Amino acid sequence: MKIGILISGRGSNMVAITRAVQDGTIPNSKVAVVISDKSKAPGLGKARDLGVKTVVVTRRGRPREEHDAEIVSELKKHDVDLVCLAGYMRLLSSSFVREFTNRIVNIHPSLLPSFKGLDAQRQAVEYGVKVSGCTVHFVDEELDHGAIILQRPVEVLDSDDADTLSERILRIEHETYVEAVRLISGGDFRISGRRVLFGSAVGG
Repeated sequence: MKIGILISGRGSNMVAITRAVQDGTIPNSKVAVVISDKSKAPGLGKARDLGVKTVVVTRRGRPREEHDAEIVSELKKHDVDLVCLAGYMRLLSSSFVREFTNRIVNIHPSLLPSFKGLDAQRQAVEYGVKVSGCTVHFVDEELDHGAIILQRPVEVLDSDDADTLSERILRIEHETYVEAVRLISGGDFRISGRRVLFGSAVGG
């Protein structure tokens, strides 16, 4: 399975996935390319240090569809089977999603469907929930909406602010994203409505 990873910033989830591929935790896979919409994204250097091909596709004030079409072209050039969004801070166009139907995954720092969009950790603290966490999901044409692959809870402490909660969720994100990609790499899954079923549940 050839994986393409899209980043905009530090790329910590990208590093976690790439290392898991390289050490065999995610088997029979290769990170074929890391693409960023920002030329100075710190994650680009990390990807190169890991021996992964990097490509920069900047926005340059272009319409979303035009920008996305160039990224899709790069992904296809590298024969990518699965697209992982890892801190990619731009909504994908419908045309992008349709090119890779049920082959784009994202991680979001909340237990969806709660706290969609930006600043999910701050939303959780301000709302007063006792538990938040992270969600790995397939990407569809709606924001933070596609079928859920995995979720992991994180307790929200009374002392938490958005930053401290973000730090603890991020530690869980890395292992959760790796596990989700590992499950997908096995190919033994199906999507049933809002659910992603694995293993013995696939035939049910």
